[in-house]
Amino acid sequence: MGKFKLKKKNIIATLTIALVLPFCVNAQDSNLGNWLIYIGSKKLNNGWNIHNEVQYRNYDAVGDLEQLLLRTGVGYNLTENNNNVLLGYGYILSENYVGETDEKVSVNEHRIFQQFTTKQKVGKIGLSHRYRFEQRFVESDFKMRFRYFLGFKLPLQNKEDGKNPLYLSAYNEIFLNTKSSIFDRNRLYGGLGYQFSENLRLELGYMNQFFETSSRDQINLIAFVNF
Repeated sequence: MGKFKLKKKNIIATLTIALVLPFCVNAQDSNLGNWLIYIGSKKLNNGWNIHNEVQYRNYDAVGDLEQLLLRTGVGYNLTENNNNVLLGYGYILSENYVGETDEKVSVNEHRIFQQFTTKQKVGKIGLSHRYRFEQRFVESDFKMRFRYFLGFKLPLQNKEDGKNPLYLSAYNEIFLNTKSSIFDRNRLYGGLGYQFSENLRLELGYMNQFFETSSRDQINLIAFVNF
């Protein structure tokens, strides 16, 4: 039991060092940002669930806010623990730099979205597909966008008790607008995760976002909580 607790502490320390080190290396004129993400799900009776999400996105390590995202929704599983449909709402505060200056402008967005999520297993690899349609009220503008997410999860351990707490995670998500230009962005992510219990897992990863004319890197620290 003592070895297991020590191993947990070592993993947390490794994740912390891995999170901080890139900021030290890229402190000057870097496009490397930091996303702190909490994703929670509350299971209700008869297949219903409540989704909660908070994302705190920075242009650098911490303190230079890029975006604050608050998202919630109510979902229903069409089959047992799978094939979830969800109706949700999101509020997004963006702090955008004006050109090449140090000045920022605040942009408020209210978002309604509908999504369908399904999971499947291919050998040891867990796959997840998410189809999301968004109606976005960005200040005085109205926009709509479609998103497709494909995620992979591969366990790295084969313990006798059947538990595989350490895993690799990767996903790709493409964003398409309903008006020109159709291509919005693409997110490519890879990370290392640890499953502490059935209700909690922690993940540290690297993401690159491809835009129409540019790209941007992020380090992501994500907590997934079921309660």
